[in-house]
Amino acid sequence: MVCLKAVFYSLFLYNFNFKQKQRQYFCLMQENNQSKLEFIALMASLMSLVALSIDALLPALEHIGISINVQESSNDSQLLVTMIFLGLGFGQLTSGPISDTLGRKPVIYGGFVLFVIASFICVSATSLEMMVVGRILQGIGLSAPRTISIAMVRDSFSGNYMAKIMSFIVVIFILVPVVAPALGKIMLDAYGWKSIFYSQLIFGVLVMFWLWKRQPETLKEENRIKFSFGLFSDGLKEFIKYKQATVFTIISGFITGSFMVYLSASQQIFQEQYLLVDEFPFIFAGLAISVGFATFLNGSFVMKFGMHKLVSFFLIVFTLVPLIYVALFYQKENPSITILLVFFALQFFSIGFLFGNLRALAMQPVGHIAGIGAAINGFVSTIMAVPIATVIGRFVSTTTLPLFIGFFICGALSLALVNLTKLKQAN
Repeated sequence: MVCLKAVFYSLFLYNFNFKQKQRQYFCLMQENNQSKLEFIALMASLMSLVALSIDALLPALEHIGISINVQESSNDSQLLVTMIFLGLGFGQLTSGPISDTLGRKPVIYGGFVLFVIASFICVSATSLEMMVVGRILQGIGLSAPRTISIAMVRDSFSGNYMAKIMSFIVVIFILVPVVAPALGKIMLDAYGWKSIFYSQLIFGVLVMFWLWKRQPETLKEENRIKFSFGLFSDGLKEFIKYKQATVFTIISGFITGSFMVYLSASQQIFQEQYLLVDEFPFIFAGLAISVGFATFLNGSFVMKFGMHKLVSFFLIVFTLVPLIYVALFYQKENPSITILLVFFALQFFSIGFLFGNLRALAMQPVGHIAGIGAAINGFVSTIMAVPIATVIGRFVSTTTLPLFIGFFICGALSLALVNLTKLKQAN
């Protein structure tokens, strides 16, 4: 009886302390006249800088290829998508750890300055090599808002509630891929492909001003880590001590890599294989909505079922959907656009339940090194994703089958990791 009382008392204290931390953070936001909803919207906007830099450019890939003389090889245009991810991966190695020392906001500002410089390099590019350099530098610059926004969420929340907040952030973040290709097409038709880069800069300036004016620093002085050259190596040693963080980071790499193939090849699939040039932005938007709807549902489901159960279930869905597609259309021509969109929608619906939960599960045990943890998580998953997308993307030339084979392989490997490591329920 005494033991039971002790257990209940311990649970009460844990819950009380967690709520106290949440109340302290919300009091800080209220002192700065910021609501929880505004925090979510701002974090989503910071992450959306990446999505805007990728998705708004998709309708213009062919035009950019003509401008820099690579129109004879349509697969080369995929580099304009995959290379920005390469920059994102390596950029996180510095932005995350430095933010643990200097604070979150100064590093975001520095990253945006680099993004501005890189954007002008892209605009003035006259060759594929120069454009690739600009895109890599854009990725390095954008790694700061992308990584540090996640660290700021982890500074403020934990557990399933963190996953819930991340879900709502991703829902708003998904709105960018919904509208970005259409906006990119409008800018392309009216002012040319360079205007797309200028519009990204304008959006970025507005978000930076919002961050400066309204968002309090989330990393307190007493929680900052003194900078040293061994900061990252020490953080890496600490990170890999947690099997949960390591495994779900690797799984994130598989899922991100397979999805990156779609991002880089979608223009080729819909505009060249299906000849849906004008319809492409609307098709892309419709499929993005399926991801957003799943992410919205995840915000409620994660509090009821927990992150681990949802990830386990939707990894199975993620693996079975492409397996069925491969079984039906192996060594056959592309199916009708309606059938293809149904399979894509099912696949992306499962992805909507995976992205936020995988990141939250990986970050859950490393809250004490949130900046470095987010950097390692983002670096590993992105660096895994780039070669996956590059290799599979080379085969997506006349049929969509290689894309679904890639989905299946990545899903099967992810399921094997979860089962072999036998991770316990992570709430």
